[in-house]
Amino acid sequence: MVQNYSSNDSSKGFSIGREKIIIACTLSACFLYVNSVLIFTFFKKDYFRTKMRYIFFIHTLLCDWLFLFITNICLILIFLNATMPIGICLVICHIMEVLSYATPLTLTAMSLERYAAICMPLRHSQICSLSRTIHSILIIHVICSIEPTMIFFIFIASVPLHIYMKKALCQVEVLIVHTWQGQLRSVFTQIFFMMIFCTILFSYVKIMRVAKMASSGNGKSAVRGLKTVVLHGFQLLPSIIQLWCPFVEQALLNVDIYIYMEVRYFNYVVFMLVPRCFCPLVYGLRDEKFFIALKYYAFCAVNKKISPKIS
Repeated sequence: MVQNYSSNDSSKGFSIGREKIIIACTLSACFLYVNSVLIFTFFKKDYFRTKMRYIFFIHTLLCDWLFLFITNICLILIFLNATMPIGICLVICHIMEVLSYATPLTLTAMSLERYAAICMPLRHSQICSLSRTIHSILIIHVICSIEPTMIFFIFIASVPLHIYMKKALCQVEVLIVHTWQGQLRSVFTQIFFMMIFCTILFSYVKIMRVAKMASSGNGKSAVRGLKTVVLHGFQLLPSIIQLWCPFVEQALLNVDIYIYMEVRYFNYVVFMLVPRCFCPLVYGLRDEKFFIALKYYAFCAVNKKISPKIS
């Protein structure tokens, strides 16, 4: 514990090349813009604000937007070797951890919404009401806050008060004060993964049964719902891999610092930056109603051939 917060170690970071920073910042700027257009499209149409699947969709966009913005700022600060009080870093890392769990859990909830729509169509409007959507989002954030809050209070209970005013480069490693914290995070990640996997599998199997039993008219809707669940599964894959990245990186840190830096940057770009743009964009383009509105506002509403009406 003492060595983690010595005056020498508290501000020590890992060097990041200028070219890598430029690439990461450029990608982040592009992705933030794309997500901003998607968010703008959602808030321009009352229809989207009354449907559970669209509210869940915008929730993932908002979480991803905030996550990209905060991580990009932290990356720039590390590149500039700019330190901040550990107390502030503690809050920032807590927010980032919550946001990193929020997206996969919301995608899982979207799969359950499709299950309710296909397998319980008569009760779908009751199950997926606006009030229950809000309650679901609150439950999602409670679950997402469990592990970050545990790390938060373990840190508070383990360090003296004067540590909070010490300055350090803001990265999650600063908050790890006990070796068993890594084991705790591993256990929570495995439970989280199994919960998501079982939910997605349950939704897929149930919808697949309905698709096989349904008539041709309802069968098309069931098959489309099945494809949506599969899409959510592929969207979840980078998020799940991202949750395991810290454990791989920690193992490499003990082997070779240069390999560690390269792998960490690769994980950041491939499993954090890219999926948080392309996955929501693919979902938005695939949804017919959302695509019409998105196309209209993407052209700044100047293309009169595109109708902005949604019904």
